[in-house]
Amino acid sequence: PRVESPMEAEAADGPPGGAEAALSCFSFNQDCTSLAIGTKAGYKLFSLSSVEQLDQVHGSNEIPDVYIVERLFSSSLVVVVSHTKPRQMNVYHFKKGTEICNYSYSSNILSIRLNRQRLLVCLEEAIYIHNIKDMKLLKTILDIPANPTGLCALSINHSNSYVAYPGSLTTGEIVLYDGHSLKTVCTIAAHEGTLAAITFNASGSKLASASEKGTVIRVFSVPDGQKLYEFRRGMKRYVTISSLVFSMDSQFLCASSNTETVHIFKLEHLTNSRPEEPSTWTGYMGKMFMAASNYLPTQVSDMMNQDRAFATGRL
Repeated sequence: PRVESPMEAEAADGPPGGAEAALSCFSFNQDCTSLAIGTKAGYKLFSLSSVEQLDQVHGSNEIPDVYIVERLFSSSLVVVVSHTKPRQMNVYHFKKGTEICNYSYSSNILSIRLNRQRLLVCLEEAIYIHNIKDMKLLKTILDIPANPTGLCALSINHSNSYVAYPGSLTTGEIVLYDGHSLKTVCTIAAHEGTLAAITFNASGSKLASASEKGTVIRVFSVPDGQKLYEFRRGMKRYVTISSLVFSMDSQFLCASSNTETVHIFKLEHLTNSRPEEPSTWTGYMGKMFMAASNYLPTQVSDMMNQDRAFATGRL
């Protein structure tokens, strides 16, 4: 028989405080200086100034059963959605303890994204873009395929406010949309399979994506949609990528999934300079090997040019 550890026994008994304290959602703010969590009882905000401990900066029980909570950077603006009213978005100034506004939509709210200029509300078949200064509705994007997970991304760089969302039910097509001009920029044929994760880097100049297979992660330039990097997370095992995050300096990309392993990929500096001629026999063989890949089927050629994780960690 398997012996249960004390930690497992404690987890089985539930979190301290009972079911009311059970986590229903959590999110980092745009620059990862704050953590927001939603519970059956309400929501809480924590400061991430120290990795040693979480300092609670605010807590509210006014809205129960919270399943979406998003904070705008380190400001007092927080957006909350509750299972009791899943079609209603509530915007609060938590330091003043006042509600700024609330909006109701035609179906359940699946995700919310925000930066200092725009607030995005994603439903299964529509995306609403608000001006965050006065919460005025600027645009409703209706011509999107069904998006049951509410997958979308918004650049945190308010000077461009690019939006990305799935463009197909059957393939990994990404639609890149300009949140300022309110026009489609381009579509990117990112993957053969449907999308599981998309994210922008801090400046909004790069977009990373993963398909539902979770084996290959690609990075594209924004706004032209050209492929910059291709990374292979694995070959044999399909996983569900739950999170893709760039480091603030865009030198690394982290991927987590439904497995215990976190992969970190290094985005090497790209150069247009002509590569040096190899000076050794092994160098010539490597060059010939890569040249030969151009004549192989696309899938095989792509696999030969994919980079592996720079580092991994186990949770």
